[in-house]
Amino acid sequence: MSDAGDFIDLALQREGSWSRAEALRYGLGKNPGGGGLGFYGASVGAVRGTVRDAGRRYSGLAHDEITALSSELWAVPVFERRLAAVVLLQDNVKLLTNSDLTRLEGFIREARLPDLVDPLAVDVVGPLVHGLDVLGRVRADSVLDRWVREPDPWLRRAALLSPLMALRAGAGDWDRFVRHARAVLGGDAAGFTFDSDTEADGATTDRATADRDTADDAAAVRDAVTRVLAEMAKRRPELQFTPVGR
Repeated sequence: MSDAGDFIDLALQREGSWSRAEALRYGLGKNPGGGGLGFYGASVGAVRGTVRDAGRRYSGLAHDEITALSSELWAVPVFERRLAAVVLLQDNVKLLTNSDLTRLEGFIREARLPDLVDPLAVDVVGPLVHGLDVLGRVRADSVLDRWVREPDPWLRRAALLSPLMALRAGAGDWDRFVRHARAVLGGDAAGFTFDSDTEADGATTDRATADRDTADDAAAVRDAVTRVLAEMAKRRPELQFTPVGR
C-alpha cells in the first residue's frame, strides 16, 4: 500500500470506536451494499479530517496519484476507507477527466449504498461532467444516458442525481433530467407524485427509513427522482416535471 494509503487507513482505525462500528454495521449492514463491508467506527467528520490531513502531508498529488489512491482505498471493503475515497475525489474533482467515469462507474456498481453512491453522483460525477469542454461533455452525457438504461439501479440512481449540484446553482439541464426520470420510471411517470414538504437535503420524513427502503431496486431509483424534485420545488419552483417536447 502507498504511504498515503497507509496514513489514511491507520488514522481511520485510530479514530474508530467499537460502539460506532456496531451501530454502522446494524444500520448500513441491512442495505444491499452493506452486508459485506467492514466498519472501523470512524465518524464522517473524522474521515473528512483524515483525508484533509493526508492532503497536507502528501501535497501536490497529481491526477494519476489521486485516482490511484482512490482505487487503493476502495479496494478493501471497509466503509470508512471507501468513504475516504469518495471524499478524496470530492476534494480533487477539478483534476478528474472524462476517462475517470469508467473508474467511478465501477465504484458505483460496487457501492450499493446511498451513503456512498449519492456523494459520488452529486459531488463527483455531476461537477466532473459540468466542468468538461463541449466535446468531453457530449461523451460524458452519452455515458450517463447509458447508465439510465442499465439494469443496475444504482447506476440509474447516480445518473439521476448527478445534475443536482448544477440545478441547485441555477444551471443544469432540467429537460435532460426530466427525460432521464421518465425513462427510469416508465409507465409510472404519468402518475408519479412526491411530497413537496420533503426536506431540502433530499431526506424524506425519516432519512433512515428512506435509506432502508433503497434496498429495493425500484425504491432506490424513485428515491433519487423524489430527492431532485423536492429540492427543485423549494429552490426553483418554476421548474416543472412535465413531458419534454409537449
